[in-house]
Amino acid sequence: GEIRSSINEKFAEMPESIVEQTAVVFLGFGMNLTEILAKGKQSLPIILSTITTSLVIAFIMYKILHINSNSAVLVGVGSSICGGSAIAATAPVIGADEEIAQSISVIFLFNVIAALVFPSLGAALGLTNEGFGLFAGTAINDTSSVTAAATAWDGIHASNTLEAAAIVKMTRTLAIIPITLVLAIYKSRKSKNTEGSSFSLKRAFPMFVLFFVLASVVTTIFHLPAGVTAPLKELSKFLIIMAMSAIGLNTNIVKLVRTGMKPILTGFCCWIGIAFVSLMMQHILGIW
Repeated sequence: GEIRSSINEKFAEMPESIVEQTAVVFLGFGMNLTEILAKGKQSLPIILSTITTSLVIAFIMYKILHINSNSAVLVGVGSSICGGSAIAATAPVIGADEEIAQSISVIFLFNVIAALVFPSLGAALGLTNEGFGLFAGTAINDTSSVTAAATAWDGIHASNTLEAAAIVKMTRTLAIIPITLVLAIYKSRKSKNTEGSSFSLKRAFPMFVLFFVLASVVTTIFHLPAGVTAPLKELSKFLIIMAMSAIGLNTNIVKLVRTGMKPILTGFCCWIGIAFVSLMMQHILGIW
């Protein structure tokens, strides 16, 4: 009994960030950089516009609503890049804790709405199959929801937009790398100013991001087959779910409900802004 109790205590002391970082590294094995960059070239202006829009809106809402800075960052990054995976990658860099569960809940809410509403919205707007693939890939924040929306569109229109939408989504996911690096440097510099410590890029650099890049490079160079990468991607999803579950079990539900409206409003504004800019950029580029 004492041994079991000791093991449980040690397990409870393990930081969720280790699990999150490991999940992000395994996520890299599902990303062939050559394929993503080749097919994602057309979507790059839209991706950059939507990411910028989400981050700017999150910053504005942070200033207007005076919400927790970590919540604003996680909702903004989660909305603009890839939902739970982006939050898992960003949280340990900025030192987020209880804000993670709240941000995941906000992102999940709008994921579900987007997956249900976007196929009908795309049809009402007269989007082409190519246009909807870009719309789903740039305006829905989580890969599973992008897949669900694209699958629903293909079922209705007998098309094949799923692959295109997934590749656009994977191209967006690459933004995890520069954004986590920028946040790490910013946090380290801020710590230097407040605590008087010297800035160190080596200390600020999140090493799991480097491993994420190396995993993607390995997949690209050695052309790892789906039989190898698919289990690693599933393991990544499992680890993210496990980390988020652990965080959820330690979340104060009453506090989450009491303070949740501001992050939800921030997520809503980010979501609407991204959808609008995605469609506007398609119109400007002559795709739609």
